[in-house]
Amino acid sequence: MHKTSIRLFAVAAIAVVLVGWTTSSAVAQPATENAETAQSGSSIWEILTAGGPVGVLIVLLSIGAVALVVEHIMTIREHILMPPGLSDEVRKLLAEGKLAPAQQLCRHKPSLLSFVLEAGISEVDGGWQAIEKGMEDALADQSARLFRKIEYLSVIGNIAPMLGLLGTVIGMILAFREVAGTQGAARAADLAQGIYLALVTTVEGLVVAIPSLAAFAVFRNRVDQLVAEASYLAQHAFTPLKRARSAGAPPRGPMPPTPPPAGGR
Repeated sequence: MHKTSIRLFAVAAIAVVLVGWTTSSAVAQPATENAETAQSGSSIWEILTAGGPVGVLIVLLSIGAVALVVEHIMTIREHILMPPGLSDEVRKLLAEGKLAPAQQLCRHKPSLLSFVLEAGISEVDGGWQAIEKGMEDALADQSARLFRKIEYLSVIGNIAPMLGLLGTVIGMILAFREVAGTQGAARAADLAQGIYLALVTTVEGLVVAIPSLAAFAVFRNRVDQLVAEASYLAQHAFTPLKRARSAGAPPRGPMPPTPPPAGGR
């Protein structure tokens, strides 16, 4: 978790630096370019800042969404959650009856799969049902952690349009305040600022929400796929132990004879 926080902080810092660099570059443009830009229309930065405090919050959410996407791309990978060869190595050690080395191997390669395998190994004394239950519980815990991790993208995707709607309402309030202040004699230019604020915040909220929800859907499907693969690999690793337990199970004895009826001879 500490390394994850460091990654998020680093990505967010890079994003802030890029935004600052873009801002400084726009300010440092020559006067002639500024004049041409003013004539051609507002720049992207001016449009972003036109949203006011609500727009700033939406921009911060966009930076957080980018940081989360980059972090998930780096951490939610098959070779990170399921180290190559771990399942086969544990399977080989279990087939040889080396439980302690198998457990040590899982501890030396911390991951989703190793956590599930170690949970199963720790329940060996309880029989196959205890092993299977331990692995199911461990897999459910790890999958819940991953889903909670990507859930922040869904939160951002739902909050951003709400903030955009808030900015829309504020902009309309400002526009109608101009109408009320002039007793209905407000010109279009007087209403433009409030309507401009309303439209900008709406667009900003949607621009942040749509990619965030799309990324959340992609990572959710990815987590489902990796969890299913981890479950298969865990079952595959314990197959020799399951067969050995099944082969070594004591055979059932013959059923005792049915006693004669109470009144029979």
